[in-house]
Amino acid sequence: MKHQAIPQKCSESFALAKATFTRNGFPFLLCFPSRLLLGNTYAGPNYREALSKSLLFFQGQRSGRLPGDQKLSWRFNSGLSDGSSAHFNFPMAFTTTMLSWSSLEYGKKMGPELQNARVAIRWATDYLLKCARATPGKLYVGVGDPNGDHKCWERPEDMDTPRTVYSVSASNPGSDVAAETAAALAASSMVFRKVDPKYSRLLLATAKKVMQFAIQYRGAYSDSLSSAVCPFYCSYSGYKDELLWGAAWLHRATNNQYYLNFIKSLGGGDQPDIFSWDNKYAGAYVLLSRRAVLNKDNNFELYKQAAENFMCKILPNSPSSSTKYTQGGLMYKLPQSNLQYVTSITFLLTTYAKYMKSSKHTFNCGNSLIAPNVLINLSKRQVDYILGVNPMKMSYMVGFGSSFPKRIHHRGSSLLSRAVRSISLRCSGGFQSFRTPNPNANILTGAIVGGPDRNDQYPDQRDDYRRSEPATYINAAFVGPLAYFVGKSH
Repeated sequence: MKHQAIPQKCSESFALAKATFTRNGFPFLLCFPSRLLLGNTYAGPNYREALSKSLLFFQGQRSGRLPGDQKLSWRFNSGLSDGSSAHFNFPMAFTTTMLSWSSLEYGKKMGPELQNARVAIRWATDYLLKCARATPGKLYVGVGDPNGDHKCWERPEDMDTPRTVYSVSASNPGSDVAAETAAALAASSMVFRKVDPKYSRLLLATAKKVMQFAIQYRGAYSDSLSSAVCPFYCSYSGYKDELLWGAAWLHRATNNQYYLNFIKSLGGGDQPDIFSWDNKYAGAYVLLSRRAVLNKDNNFELYKQAAENFMCKILPNSPSSSTKYTQGGLMYKLPQSNLQYVTSITFLLTTYAKYMKSSKHTFNCGNSLIAPNVLINLSKRQVDYILGVNPMKMSYMVGFGSSFPKRIHHRGSSLLSRAVRSISLRCSGGFQSFRTPNPNANILTGAIVGGPDRNDQYPDQRDDYRRSEPATYINAAFVGPLAYFVGKSH
C-alpha cells in the first residue's frame, strides 16, 4: 500500500520537499521552497562572489596601521595607540573562533579565499596574543569607553573618546571572555599548523595558559567590569558555556585527556535553541559530536545527543521545534540583529550535516527520521534568503547583487573618507551625515546587516540599528556555509 503524505500547511512561497523520513511509519514532509532544493535546476546565487566579499568585509573593520594591500581604500590608519580590531574582545574572539572553524572545516572548498581567511584571522590573533601576553596574570579584554563611543558619530580615524583599557585577573575574573579567547587561539593554531608552525605553537601555548586562567579563576566578566561591557556586550548566558567551548577547542587542538576530563566534570549543559557570541552551548555540542559521529567514540555520545536535540529545535515541523520562520522562510529568533543567529545556526546545520554525510548517519526528531539533506536544504534556504532570494528581492550583504542596504548603521561607511575630507570631524561632527536620507558615502563591501523584521520587511534606515548594523560575528559564521555551497555549485 502506498502511503499518502501527511497534509502540511505551507505558506504560498513554500512547496513540499521530497519525503526522506517518516513519522509513525508514514511519509513526513518538511516545507521548503521547492525551487531551492539541492538537486533541482535552480543554481542559487553566486556563492563564490559572496564568499570573497564576506571576507573582504573584515578589511573595513581593521584598526591599527593598515597594510599596503588594503583593498577598501576609504579606510586609513586608526587606533594606533590600542591596536584593537574591535573594542570588545568577547565578540571579537568569537568571530576569530568561527573564522577558524570555517577554515578548518571548509578550507579545501575555499580556494584562494582560504588565504584571505587566514589574513583576517591573523589580524585578530596578533591582537589577542598581545592582550594575553602583555602582563603576567592579566588578560586585556577591551579598549575604549563604550558609553562615550556610542554618543559619538565619527570616523575610526578620528576617534577622540577615552581609550580606557580593561582587563580581567585573579581578583577580577572573567572566565567567559578568557575561555572564548582560549578557544580562538586554539582553533586558529590549527589553521596555521602547516603554513606557519612557529606561529601555531605560540597560539596553542598561549591558549593553554589562558584556558587555565579561565578554569582557575571562575567568574563572569560582566560582574567584574559591569558598566564597561554592559549593556552592550554582557555575558547573559554565564560562563559555563564558554568553559565547555574553550575546553572543546583545546581538546581538538591537543587531544589531551585533561580537557576531556574537564569537559566531563562540567556535567550537562543547557539545551538551547540558539547559538551566538554569548551562548556557545550548541556550538560546543556540534564540535564535540564530531568524534562521536565520525569516529564512533562513546566518550562524546552525550554531546551528539545534545547536538541532535538542538537540530530538532531548529527544524520546521519537527515535533520539538521552537524556532519561528517568516513567511519568506527566514529563521526568526530575536528582533535585534536577527541575522547573527541565522548565520551561526546555519553554520551548525551545514557542519553537522557534513559529519552525517561522511558517516552515513541519520537521527530522529521524535518519530521523524532526519537525513543530512534535510539540514542542508534548510541551510541553503537561509543562505539564499540572505543573498537576495526573499520577498524584498534584496541581498542583505552590502555590495552583493543589484539591490542591497545602502544606509547601514556604520560610522566609517556613512562618513566621507579622509581621502575626500581630511579635516577631523570630532565626536559629534558626523551626525549630519547620520541623519541624512542619502546613501552611505562608502560601500562596506561584504557586510551583512542585522536583517529584516518578522514580516520580511527591511526599511534601510541608518538609525534602525537593530536591522541595519553589521557585525563581524554575523559574517564570520556565514563564511563556512558559503564555502560549502561553493563546493556544491561546481
